[in-house]
Parts: sequence; structure tokens; C-alpha cells
Amino acid sequence: MMGPMIRHVRMGADEHTEVPAGTWRRVFEFTEPHRLKIALFLLTTVAASTVTLVQPLVLRELIRLLEASSVDRATTGAVPPGSFARLDRLALVVIGIALASTGLGLAGRWVSAWIGEGVIYDLRTSLFDKVQRMPIAFFTRTQTGSLISRLNNDVVGAQGALTNTIGGIVSNVVMVVIALVIMMRLSWQLTLLTLCALPLFIVPSRSVGKRLQKATREQMNLNASMNATMTERFGVSGALLVKLFGDPGTEHQGFAERAGRVRDIGVRLAMLFRTFFLALGLVTALATALVYWLGGRFALAGAMDLGTIVAFAAYVAQLYQPLTMLTNARVDLMTAGVSFDRVFEIMDLPTPIADAPDAVELRDPRGHVRFEGVWFRYPTPEEVPIGSLESKPGTVTAPATEAWVLEDVSFEITPGKMVALVGPSGAGKSTIVSLVPRLHDATRGRVTFDGHDVRGLTLHSLARAIGVVTQDAHLFHESLRDNLMYARPDATEAEMVEACKAARIHDLIASLPDGYDTVVGERGYRLSGGEKQRVAIARVLLKDPALVILDEATAHLDSTSESLIQRALGEALSGRSSLVIAHRLSTIVQADEILVIERGRIVERGPHLDLVGAQGPYSVLYRTQFASAGA
Repeated sequence: MMGPMIRHVRMGADEHTEVPAGTWRRVFEFTEPHRLKIALFLLTTVAASTVTLVQPLVLRELIRLLEASSVDRATTGAVPPGSFARLDRLALVVIGIALASTGLGLAGRWVSAWIGEGVIYDLRTSLFDKVQRMPIAFFTRTQTGSLISRLNNDVVGAQGALTNTIGGIVSNVVMVVIALVIMMRLSWQLTLLTLCALPLFIVPSRSVGKRLQKATREQMNLNASMNATMTERFGVSGALLVKLFGDPGTEHQGFAERAGRVRDIGVRLAMLFRTFFLALGLVTALATALVYWLGGRFALAGAMDLGTIVAFAAYVAQLYQPLTMLTNARVDLMTAGVSFDRVFEIMDLPTPIADAPDAVELRDPRGHVRFEGVWFRYPTPEEVPIGSLESKPGTVTAPATEAWVLEDVSFEITPGKMVALVGPSGAGKSTIVSLVPRLHDATRGRVTFDGHDVRGLTLHSLARAIGVVTQDAHLFHESLRDNLMYARPDATEAEMVEACKAARIHDLIASLPDGYDTVVGERGYRLSGGEKQRVAIARVLLKDPALVILDEATAHLDSTSESLIQRALGEALSGRSSLVIAHRLSTIVQADEILVIERGRIVERGPHLDLVGAQGPYSVLYRTQFASAGA
């Protein structure tokens, strides 16, 4: 395929440093399926917070009871009547509070888990579906590891914001409000003194929050970069390339540099968090000391009893603790917003190749294909944006928009006929075949299938009508059965075996210890090139398409493998339309029409014998190739 010319465009240095204002509105809309569960979770959270705040009042009553009993015992030598019964009731209340708090905590955690896992499921499936529907141009510019990072790390970060952070905000707000009401009833003077420290909670969060948000985004980008490196190096192809051309020391150094940056950011984040919490803890300790100091003076003056002072001090801790958490919640929301922003960035990417609103199903396909004045050039970054998924942040890779890959290409494949494409590498042959199944869309002109513009057909029905065998057939790291049935999940065992026999691969599969359940390894590396090709042909035969596309399916094979594959291809092409790319001209001498492609244009066309006798570009290619073979 003719590669696009590349240019680099510098992006703004401050791009994506802030979470967009509409992110949290999007989050609220996204939680709609879970709102009943969220309401139940918040209800249990409020109840648990309320129960917890009763404890200081019980403590005050206990201290008052003990004080009164101590005084009476000192003056009368006896414990006041009913003291033990009252103590028993207070003990039962404490036990009840503990049981209620535990039960509500478990219930809240159960609902929270359901919400969190539900959100993870929704986000992951939505992202997976979105990525699957992106055009090929998207995958040629993104890194697999970065996409996986969005599906894993960012989704989990977003889920934590919904369950832990938002639940904590509600719980802490309830605790602050109830604690303030009770504290005002106990002592309005001490309450006002306590509130004087509030600015010391708010100011640090504003400065620290922005720094944490920026560091968190940088950490996520670096983790995604490391994931991308591991995905590329740990795949069979990448590992083989490293072993043949790479240097373990250099690879280690490059990975260590990225890991070191992640480490440094982790240390910076840890210190920011620790300094932040220690500062807030210091404020809380100083405020508590002031309460004991002023409360003690009130007690010495007879204006306040010991139980009230102890209860008030407990409420100060229960006030400042949620205030600290609320301050941190702002920081958590800012950093969690980064996760949501990164998730929504993918979900909001446009999908330029999709079903039209009025798309129709392709029924009973015949394989009649027409190219009508087709021009094509690769889409620009504006047409297929990938945002921060770009492999090198700060630049976007873009094809030069002035370079036409195809220019005014017109031809026809009638049902059951073979059209072959020949020409030098980079002439545009693979681009031509990619326009039929809509891996790309024509920039000008149109491609039709059975009289329908392919852009007016549903992608699913169009894909069902086309079978493709490429030069390097891709197999998943699954069993042979799974790889074959992927093309047609409803096929029977007998149909699968018949397809493999026609592709001349059944005998080999049957000789394996696990037969069709043999796992082929990543990209099918446990099979030879010829074996993979025959499995790919069997997959096409099982699919039973109306049009077969062969993209150099016999290239780089030995003569024995090529002979087997040629016979298998004879079965695959029998009675079907076919569009064939071939460097070996001997494989297409029987084509109904041969198109010679040079620089994106058809420069010659006709059957083999006519082209050989025409003394044109095809004749030169043919004579050169056979002269080389003879030599």
C-alpha cells in the first residue's frame, strides 16, 4: 500500500492540562442506569454517619453518670439508686450503635461494589465497542498499550470517583452538618472558635489540588507509554525483532528511564499527599488543644461540666476529620476527573466510517463490484483525531493532504470473474482493495457492490459478503477451531472440516495431538507461513463470501507451500468474484482482466496474453520476472 507522506504539527504545550467543565455533567448522565443503586448507597451512608455521631452524646451521659455517682458516694457513701440500670442502658446503646454501624457499613459496601463493578463494565464495554468501530487510520497512529491503559487504569480510576469519593463526600457533609448542630447546642462559643480554623482547610486544597491533578495526568500518560512499550516488546513479532536487531542493554535503559520518571512522579505525589494531610492534621490538633484550653477554663468557672467538654472535643475530631476528607475529596475529584476526561476523550472521537442513517442490508450478494472515478488520499488528523493517544505527546502525525494515493480509478468485476492488480510496491494496489470492505472510504467517486454504493450498505452485511486472505494471515492466540469459527460462528463441525479439506490443511490439523483444539500461539507463530495461509483460506471458505480478495497471498512462500495454496485458492475462487494482488505474475495468467497500477493510476489493462503482446509496462514486468526466474 502506498504510504502517506508524513508531516508533524506541534500541539499546544498546555493542551489537556485541565479537566473540561462539562466532564462532570457527562459523568452524571453516564450514571443514569445506576442511580437507584446510588440513591440506596447514599441512604446507607447517611444513616451510618448519623449513627456514628450519637456516640459522643452517649459518652457525655456516661461521664455525667460517673461524676454524679462519685459525688454521691463521697457524701453519702452509697451509689445513687438506678445508677447501675442506667449504666446498663448506656452499654446497650453503645452495643446497638456498634451493630448498626457495622450492618450499615456492610450494606453500603455491598451496594458500592455493585455500582463500581457496574460502572467498570459499562465504561469498558462502551470503550471496547467504540475502539472496535474506529477506522484503520486510527489504529495506524495509536499505540495498543495506550488503548489498553484507557480500558484498565483510567476506567478503574473513574469508577473509584463514583463509589469512594462521591460516597465519602455525602457521608462527610452529613457528619459536618450534624456535628455543627450538636456542637452549637453544647457550646456556641467553642463552636465559633472551632470554625475559625476553616480557612486553613480550604486554602491548601486549592494550591495542592492543581499540582496533584497535573502530576496525576503526567503519571497516567507515562504508565500508558510503559504499557505500550511492554505490549510491543512482549508480542512475538516485537520479541523476535528485539532479539535479532536490538540490544538488551539499550532496551533496559529505555524502559528504565520511563519507569524512573513514573517513580519520581510517584514520590512527588506521595509527598504532596503526605504534606497536605500532615498540615491538616496539625490544624486539627491545634484546634483540639484550644477547645480543651477554653473548655477547661469554662469548667473551672463552673460554666461547663466535664462530660460536655469531652463530648465537644470528640465532636471537634468528628468535625475536622470529615472536613479534612472533604478537602481531600476536592483533590480526589480533580484527579478522578482526569480519568473520566481520558475515558470520554476516546468515547467522543468521531467515527468517520460508520453505517449511514439510511444504510441497507446487502442481501444475496453476487460479488459485482465497480470503481467509478475513484480518487483517494489518506485522512488528516482533523478527520481522524486521536488526541493524547499519539505515540509522542506534543506532535501529531499527518499525511500530506496534497498527495493523492489513487487518481481516477475505474474498473468492474462482474460476478464470478477475476480481476488482478499488478505494479510496483507503493503503487496503490492495497489501497484499492481496502476501499471495497470500507477500511477506507473514497475521497471522490464511488465504489459499488451489486449496484449499491458501499457507503450506503451496513458494514456488517458488507463484511459478510467479502473474504480476505492477506500476505501475512493473522491468527488469534486461540485454538484452530476458534480461529476458523471466527469467520462464521454458526458453522457446523462438518462444514469446518470440509473447508479445511478444501484448503489442504485438514490432514495436518488431524495429525496434531489436540487436533482442531490446538492453540496456534500469538499471531499463529506455531504454524509455518504456508500453514497459516491455508488456515486463512479455510476460514474464507467457511465464511463462503461472494467476493474474495487476495492481497499477495502466495508471496514469500516456498514452491511446495505455493503449490498447495494454489490448489486451495482454486477451491476458494471457484464460482466467486475475486480481486487479486500478485507480484508473481504466474499466479494470475488466468485472470479475466489484469490492471497495471502505477502511482495510483491504471496505466494498462487487459487479459494476460493481450498485455504480453502489447509491449507495455506489463510485458516489461513479465519478461523481467521470468528472466530472473530463468537465471
